[in-house]
Amino acid sequence: MNTIIRKSVLSVAGLAFAGGVFAGPIAHVANPVDAKPAAVAVQADKPDTSKLIPHGTQGDQSHITLNDEQTANVKAIIAATKKAGMPERAAVISIATSLQESKLENLGHLGDMNDHDSLGLFQQRPSSGWGTPEQITNPEYSTTAFLKGLKQVDGWQDMPLTEAAQTVQVSAYPDAYAQWEQQAADLVAQYWNS
Repeated sequence: MNTIIRKSVLSVAGLAFAGGVFAGPIAHVANPVDAKPAAVAVQADKPDTSKLIPHGTQGDQSHITLNDEQTANVKAIIAATKKAGMPERAAVISIATSLQESKLENLGHLGDMNDHDSLGLFQQRPSSGWGTPEQITNPEYSTTAFLKGLKQVDGWQDMPLTEAAQTVQVSAYPDAYAQWEQQAADLVAQYWNS
């Protein structure tokens, strides 16, 4: 192999040829005129607040401090929302609904305190066709079931949160979901891109 071809091949491979010995990788120095500053992402962009709370919050807002289990359930709801191909607003509605229904706790049967046969994050009922008890107490399944119901609500994207949630849940307390909108939006902003 002649020297010119060898130098060309080694140069393309990023190696230097010096006096018949490989000298290691060639240092690539960017031309200062063409150099662009490297983008370093300290934190991924947070979702746009106007998309998370398009109508503003309604009424007094409630807030609870979350434990590790509740935070894991928030992340599971967000993951299921993304998997379903739905936007951040759907996650806000889902999390606010779960905050109202179970305080983001994956509840099993509560005995005499149970509302009929309601279970899981969304207090869905097997007897109402939401799924088996095992399915309903699976955060991904229960969120997907809730989102499937939400998708069937015409114009849910343009509704106040409490209307969208109530249309899916059919709760005895239809306005109660609104109090969790700010915390739900804050949680989506915090965890959507993490």
